[in-house]
Order: sequence, then structure tokens, then C-alpha cells
Amino acid sequence: MEYRISEPFTKEKFAQLKAGDTVLLTGTVYTARDAAHKRMVEMLQEGGQLPFEIKNSVIYYVGPTPEKPGNPIGSAGPTTSYRMDAYAPVLLDLGETGMIGKGQRSQTVKEAVLRNGAVYFAAIGGAGALMAQRVESAEVIAFEDLGAEAVRKLSVKDFPVTVILDSKGGDLYSEGRAAYLESRE
Repeated sequence: MEYRISEPFTKEKFAQLKAGDTVLLTGTVYTARDAAHKRMVEMLQEGGQLPFEIKNSVIYYVGPTPEKPGNPIGSAGPTTSYRMDAYAPVLLDLGETGMIGKGQRSQTVKEAVLRNGAVYFAAIGGAGALMAQRVESAEVIAFEDLGAEAVRKLSVKDFPVTVILDSKGGDLYSEGRAAYLESRE
């Protein structure tokens, strides 16, 4: 199935999604990679506040290239998600509802997705220039010293993603592999 979902990105809106569905997201998406995730979790451990409201948020694992004149962002392809696996459960437990990246996730992240009714989306690796075309605005909101890995607030329109882990425990990587192997018998 294909869905169009606009913010707020609530658990209720994501509950209908199943592994393998395609989704066009419209609204605010935040960027953060491993260095930013580490800092955010450290901030929380020290009693601080995150640089954005985590409840009903979607975080895109990306470190975009510098923007060209007239564009809000440079190439913005996903990074490998396992780098955030040590930090993602903390943010999911605080109300993050979606993550966008590429690649498989740890069992701990899968359990946190299921426990929190969240979703893990994959973006198309190698298509950063095309993904950037769906970004209408970008603003650095935290950790500017991290350069490309600073936390950004993006406004996206019809941002294309695929559901990999759904809120009910569906896992496209496992299910897709099983379906493929079954078709070969």
C-alpha cells in the first residue's frame, strides 16, 4: 500500500502501516547522525533538554552535503542506521515515533519500536540528490560545530520512504527474505 501522511506524526497515524508499505511524508523531520545522537542522550543523562520536541518526531539519519545556491539543502541520502542503535531506544521511549535510515536494526531497537508503537523507515540509499528535492527548507537548530552532522529541522513534502519495521513487529528484511526463499522452492 502507499500512504500520504502529514504531521503530526503520531503513533495512531503510523499504526496503520505495515512492513513493505511506501509512504510520502509531509511536515517536519529532524536530522541527526551518531555524534548528534550521542550528545542528545548525554544531555538527557545530565538532566538537560533536547533541542527539539521528541514526542511525535521523526529523525532522519543523514549528514547532508552543503546546499547549492537556491537550494535549501545539498544531497541528503540516508546513512547506515545501526550507528544509532545504542541511542535510538532512549529516544523512542521518550516519544519519538519514526526513524529514517538504511539497513537493518538491532534486536534492542526492534523491541523499542514494538514497545513504543513506532516505525522505522528506509530511504533510498544512493539517491541523495533526489531525496533533497523533497526538502523545502532546512535550518540548523543544534550542534552547529558538527558541520554536516548538526541537527537540522527540515520541512519536507512527499518525502518517499518504505516501512521496514512496523509498530506491530513486522520486519521487511526478515519477511522479504523469507518470501524470496519460499518462492525459490
